[in-house]
Amino acid sequence: MSRSRPKPDVPGPGQESVWDYPRPPRLEPSGELVEIRLGGVLVASSQRALRVLETSHPPTYYVPTDDFVTGALRLAPGSSWCEFKGTAAYFDVVGGGATARRAAWTYPDPTPGFEAIVGHVAVMPAAMDECRVEGEVVRPQEGGFYGGWITDRVVGPFKGGPGSHGW
Repeated sequence: MSRSRPKPDVPGPGQESVWDYPRPPRLEPSGELVEIRLGGVLVASSQRALRVLETSHPPTYYVPTDDFVTGALRLAPGSSWCEFKGTAAYFDVVGGGATARRAAWTYPDPTPGFEAIVGHVAVMPAAMDECRVEGEVVRPQEGGFYGGWITDRVVGPFKGGPGSHGW
């Protein structure tokens, strides 16, 4: 397990390095077209998403619940805790006859600084058929724990893969 900071990739024109993102993370409006598909159907489409940007992580997109189709989010049991955002609640994502269990989360009562995230939901891209940002298909963050959305806009290396636990 590597505990030393890896050498960041050099961003090209129009790219961001995840190593330039802050810790604690920053929450910012996106304005990009974000689309989420499951079961062969569009379950969410938004240009009002928020991005959470944290050192070594690709952005996580939070979509307003109003921008999910009716019935696409079903409250799921359990919770988890984030040292920055507080206690998360979970949803199953439902679409086109498919169900992705506990594949989405929200912060109903986030910590100070993240109040704008109320009413927004993030999804695990690996659990969906497809997630897109401005038409580009998202590549899921490795590891199955984090919900980062990798596009050509961001360069890493990204936390989540083997050997990145201590970053």
